[in-house]
Amino acid sequence: MDDEVFRALADPSRRQLLDALNTQNGQTLRELCAGLSMARQSVSKHLAVLEAANLVSTVRRGREKHHYLNAEPINAIADRWINRYDRRRVQLFADLKTALEAETMNFVYTTYIKTTPERLWRALTEPEFTTQYWGLHFETDWKPGSEMVWQMGKATMAGPGQVVLEHKPYTRLAYAWHHMTPDFQAEAGIKDDLFQRISSEPLSKVAFDLEPVDGQVKLTVTHTGFEPGSAIREMITEGWPAVLADLKSFVETSPALVS
Repeated sequence: MDDEVFRALADPSRRQLLDALNTQNGQTLRELCAGLSMARQSVSKHLAVLEAANLVSTVRRGREKHHYLNAEPINAIADRWINRYDRRRVQLFADLKTALEAETMNFVYTTYIKTTPERLWRALTEPEFTTQYWGLHFETDWKPGSEMVWQMGKATMAGPGQVVLEHKPYTRLAYAWHHMTPDFQAEAGIKDDLFQRISSEPLSKVAFDLEPVDGQVKLTVTHTGFEPGSAIREMITEGWPAVLADLKSFVETSPALVS
């Protein structure tokens, strides 16, 4: 995968597309073509290369496909190679990583996990597994509209609207992001001023899309519903990559899910 990422980034036209998405994330093919001096066919081909390298994630809405930057490959390259580069190259990677994680109203992150949709689904929903890589579990029957209670250590998070939104086994799962309760503040060690900000924000929505690809599962996490300047948006930008990295490691190595 590293080779694909390096080849994708080597082309100036593809870097231009990434710059365009960094300026306005979530664009359609039509919007990207309108903002760039490239033919539609060329844009489509370059986007296909960026998708293959996992640098761009797509989310379909009706008949249109929206394109989002995906920082996961840059995170992986940084983790693997960062110590082998001199200061100047390190800065280049840091700048690119920052650009790919730049704040947008939606958060989209794609990773590939060597497992099956069934096993990954269990890791996303069953308490005995979520506690091992996430440190929390959910109490719910997973039916759309059912209440979700989050249990994280001594903290219990529940409240109006905190429900299951979609439940399509092995394909798609979505639920409302939890209420920011005093229990959560104490468990997470959040300062009072930050807690005042996040507790006043409306609930957001997170969705997990699972797609089998060549013996792996392409997992796309889409977190939406943030207000401008959202403090929660800032928090999940740091939190999701860490959680998904732990999820990937757990699913690919846990005897209960590998066997």
